[in-house]
Amino acid sequence: MPLPTEQSTPAQELATLVESLAAAPGPRYAALARRIVELLTTGRLPVGSRLPAERELATALGLSRVTVASAYRELRATGHATTRHGSGTVAELPDAGTAWGAPSTDPSVLDLAHAALEAAPQLIPAYREALTLLPAVAAGHGYATGGLPELRAAIADRYTAHGLPTDPDQVLVTAGTGDATDVVLETLLQPGDRVLVEHPTYPGALGAVEAHGGRCLPVPLDADDPDALIAAAHLAARQSSPRLAFLMPDFSNPTGARLTAAGRRRLAATLWQQGVLTVVDEVSAELYLDGGPLPPFAAGLPDAAAVTVSGLSKAVWGGLRIGWARADAALVTQLGDVLRRRQMSVGALDQLAATALVRDLDAVLDQRRATLRERRDLLRAELARRLPDWTVPCPAGGLSLWCTLPPGVGSAALTAAAAPLGLLLAEGRAFGTGHAFDDHLRLPFTLPPDQLLRAVELLVQAEAAVRGGGDRTAPPRRLAVV
Repeated sequence: MPLPTEQSTPAQELATLVESLAAAPGPRYAALARRIVELLTTGRLPVGSRLPAERELATALGLSRVTVASAYRELRATGHATTRHGSGTVAELPDAGTAWGAPSTDPSVLDLAHAALEAAPQLIPAYREALTLLPAVAAGHGYATGGLPELRAAIADRYTAHGLPTDPDQVLVTAGTGDATDVVLETLLQPGDRVLVEHPTYPGALGAVEAHGGRCLPVPLDADDPDALIAAAHLAARQSSPRLAFLMPDFSNPTGARLTAAGRRRLAATLWQQGVLTVVDEVSAELYLDGGPLPPFAAGLPDAAAVTVSGLSKAVWGGLRIGWARADAALVTQLGDVLRRRQMSVGALDQLAATALVRDLDAVLDQRRATLRERRDLLRAELARRLPDWTVPCPAGGLSLWCTLPPGVGSAALTAAAAPLGLLLAEGRAFGTGHAFDDHLRLPFTLPPDQLLRAVELLVQAEAAVRGGGDRTAPPRRLAVV
């Protein structure tokens, strides 16, 4: 049942969400606190909502006021609520304290914490072509403020061909998609501004929002019903007035969820009508493995309604640090001013190579999709064979599986058990706010087949260790998980 549109949460509405506590184990106050935490971490109770007065909620639930007061005290103790002067008790999410660091450079480590492919075959030829063009560029000062004209034109042409008419002056070249997102947030966010995010979502986006003083407003995303995000986002926008929204409408990381063509039009219009500027991450938008392309999220919107960020890290190679932001020309000028304070230009040779790759991106993507489809199916089949208690949906695109772990196995414990075996994992909590998603694990299918098979073998050993038994014959090793 949805919450009302007011900022505060009426007692009867919260009582309906809490449901019966009669069968809950332990004291009633602890059961009530646990249920409110669950509502928070799944996004059904928006962060920043004012909780009902103790007496009102006690009446609605048929509990004593002391029980509700004890539950609120428990929530404040765990960081899930604060008392604000004039606002009563307000629901919050504490910092999960989870780490999601850089990919491992140790060749003996299997890295399933990061979704990154080996370089596309077209990478080296693109650099060879770039070297032949470099002398003409080298005759000048070498600074390409905002990006080389030929690269900006190539990116603009690709947007136009996909149904989003774009001029080169609407494109800003950055050092990767993450850099583009960071520039947008630095330009537009003020401390305390709320940013609507899918829940779960990409850890780098959560960290970037926090780094720029923003506060994430999590909205639940269901991979089985992605378009349900529309109503939830509309409600959250009305309740909390976020400054921005950060969305991945195509193969959201980590769930692989994809909005329908009609769904993305409705969500784009809803956020624009609510005065929310949408930052659209399309880095995986063309990595569809089943089905085909859908219209860009920003198609049909005014250029001022959305900023699209993307890059070549997923399609070509993570080591090629070329990304971009696409927006209306006036905002691109603002973004460029912020970028220039940090760096005068992205490397010219990389931009020349990127120009060739963007012009040939359809051929690159055809090969990438075939590779990813094969690896996705292999990993799912091996997980079904070796870990049949895991629930492993089949995403229609993207780079990873979002697995539901069986009871008794948490992703934090599994990550810790896998590290000494030489398997690097990212625990599920890294993809959410607060302490959500410990019952999930993201597994990229980006490694070569033999490494994926070995990774599943190590997962079997790690799960056995978590459960307190099983095969422990693999030699332990120390591994710094960053």
